[in-house]
Amino acid sequence: MAATEVILLQRVEHLGQMGELVKVKPGYARNFLLPQGKAIRANAANRARFDQERAQLEAQNIKRREEAERLSERMEGLSVILIRQAGDSGNLYGSVSTRDIAQATTEAGLTITRNQVFLPHPIKTLGLYDVRVALHPEVSILARVNVARSNEEAERQARGEVIGLDDEEEEEAEPTIAGVTGEIVETAEPAEGEEPVA
Repeated sequence: MAATEVILLQRVEHLGQMGELVKVKPGYARNFLLPQGKAIRANAANRARFDQERAQLEAQNIKRREEAERLSERMEGLSVILIRQAGDSGNLYGSVSTRDIAQATTEAGLTITRNQVFLPHPIKTLGLYDVRVALHPEVSILARVNVARSNEEAERQARGEVIGLDDEEEEEAEPTIAGVTGEIVETAEPAEGEEPVA
């Protein structure tokens, strides 16, 4: 299939900046860029329209970016707690997705959609995770996601305690050096004709 040429109306990660003419796969243009208003088809009429509206589009983009930067300063250090059921080993029954994180972040005071949350893969174990949230194509923040079985457990995780091990297992999990006791052991000198013991 031939590539489709589009003009970007905003910065698109891994693709280009506003105003750039880029070639993309037809499905990507048809299903993502065009319906979301991130690009327009690169034909003569659209090129002329974009050239006329370029200054206005750039001014709107700068205004939105400044608002996002102010918001990012206010929301720096954002932390959300997600309570989930998990087994003794810390594996979740299910997983935490971008939708779950977006909903928890919205409840914490920052209204976002799941499309603004960048999660390389679903979260499937208890723990603390840093997740990137895009407030604008050029501005993003890191949100701390604390996945725990209860609020008490979330507080312990936030303090740095390891969750998911029983008390006995925690003692066993402490690093030890096998065979070293710190005692000085005297060795007998070998008698004549005997080989030293290694």
